[in-house]
Amino acid sequence: MHKTVLLQEAIDNLELEKGNIFVDGTLGAGGHTEEVCRRLGKAVKIIALDVDAEALERAKERLAGTPCDITYVEDNFRNLDAVMKDSGVQHIDRILLDLGWSSDQFESSGRGFSFRKDEPLRMTLKATLSPEEFDAADIVGKWDEEDIANVLYAYGEERFARRIAREIVEVRDKTPIKTTGDLAKIIESAVPAFYRKGRLHPATKTFQALRIAVNDELESLRQALVKGFAALAPDGRMAIITFHSLEDRIVKNFFKTFERDGIGILINKKPIIPGDEELANNPRARSAKLRIIQKI
Repeated sequence: MHKTVLLQEAIDNLELEKGNIFVDGTLGAGGHTEEVCRRLGKAVKIIALDVDAEALERAKERLAGTPCDITYVEDNFRNLDAVMKDSGVQHIDRILLDLGWSSDQFESSGRGFSFRKDEPLRMTLKATLSPEEFDAADIVGKWDEEDIANVLYAYGEERFARRIAREIVEVRDKTPIKTTGDLAKIIESAVPAFYRKGRLHPATKTFQALRIAVNDELESLRQALVKGFAALAPDGRMAIITFHSLEDRIVKNFFKTFERDGIGILINKKPIIPGDEELANNPRARSAKLRIIQKI
């Protein structure tokens, strides 16, 4: 079961007030929105987004009995400006983005996000793809070796990116790579023995890289930062929870730029991280970092 990360810390630091418009840009399992409902009920208008239709439906069921004013939207937070226009909203008072992927998406979605299960190699939340879109099978099955290596290094910070890319190309020339299990075995055979015995599974960084590339996660984040901050009312706050260095670096640099330009104030100079109790109950929270900024 998915456990919401930095729940109290995120909601406490947003300092929601009665009459606020709150955007939960990554509704997921609904934990953060549920806490807002518990604290303020219908005194806050909530716009809850998620690009994952299945997650949205699960959250609706979870929140069905809560006394809240919630508008549910199936969309990516990168399209926040369009969502606001459709909702008739001019400004937002509080925004939260939790960039983590839920346990449900990894463990039971059947969409190929986990190397621990043998599933079709997709890694996309979309049921169908447009002609210009691609999934993980397209990357490992059609891209050239250099492009695969570049993706693994840039988005996964994978030190053995070139070795893994070379092995992928050699294997696919003989037989198609169709499942997550196929790919995980290829990665394990490509990396040195000591790497297979490390704390992380040797496929962790490659799967992260492919997922980021398929879902255009970093560009989505950049667009959300620009559009979200622009949409904030004066004294509005934006809180973002990241889970790896690529995301955190982008958030940190954008927030520093907003502060340097005199349009934002950092609420926390250093990121807030989970405490010992949360880590004991939810080891997956170990890499989470929370940053908050207030608009001037």
